[in-house]
Amino acid sequence: MRAYIFPGQGAQFTGMGQDLYQNSTQAKQLFDKANDILGFDITKIMFEGTAEELKQTNVTQPAIFLHSVILAKVLGDSFKPDMVAGHSLGEFSALVAAGSMRFEDGLKLVSQRAQAMQKACKLKPSTMAAVLGLEDSVVENICKQTEGVVVPANYNCPGQLVISGEVTAVENACEALKEAGARRALLLPVGGAFHSPMMEPAREELAGAIENTRFSTPICPVYQNVTANAVTDATVIKENLIKQLTAPVRWTQTMQQMITDGASTFIEVGPGNVLQGLLRKIDRSATTEKATIPE
Repeated sequence: MRAYIFPGQGAQFTGMGQDLYQNSTQAKQLFDKANDILGFDITKIMFEGTAEELKQTNVTQPAIFLHSVILAKVLGDSFKPDMVAGHSLGEFSALVAAGSMRFEDGLKLVSQRAQAMQKACKLKPSTMAAVLGLEDSVVENICKQTEGVVVPANYNCPGQLVISGEVTAVENACEALKEAGARRALLLPVGGAFHSPMMEPAREELAGAIENTRFSTPICPVYQNVTANAVTDATVIKENLIKQLTAPVRWTQTMQQMITDGASTFIEVGPGNVLQGLLRKIDRSATTEKATIPE
């Protein structure tokens, strides 16, 4: 069975999507439509922008979404997923690719999500840290024992968990994690505490927009971050998408569940190959591929 997986924030690079724009009329039309919807020339930033420009959340999220979704659409008849999943932001790409949401609606939601997250980041100093070399349960316990807001945010692969919360709480948790034997506990250069209670203002803002967007039954099960389980019910998809901003991304569990449910080949659709790397650490026997523009 073929599982298509879609990357999240951090996969961006200068020049992303340019080959699609130059080689596909359909892609060019979708990129041009995206510029109109967003009200600024995102393609110019994607193709020519600096790393710093691309790193701005209000640019990064729509840029990765566009690269991923447009590539999936350009694949045409060869895009035949038995299941899909996306890492954080990538879940929106997965839902559009699987026909649960229209392209235009997905792009608008992603843009609103990015702006809401950016606003939430400014309300209180917050950050994230990558923790390497510890069991998930050890990290979870230390987060619980640390004063202030600090929670597991991204279960990326065994031995790699990202924590998120108030700056002081994350720093204190990092010290405790190093003492507990973490190979590394490193603050990340991010603007805020994604997938933590600090994103509650963004969740509230986005909830209304998601509720007012039409979702359909996808062409295949979507494995959502919040539960790591297969979902096809449009109402449940919406509920999980709203919860996603303040809940952890259960990526390790999602990949394991897809494998249990019969996934044999995983195809990464979008910029970079981060998800292929994580999958090799989750299950070495899984076959991974990169989606490429058809000849």
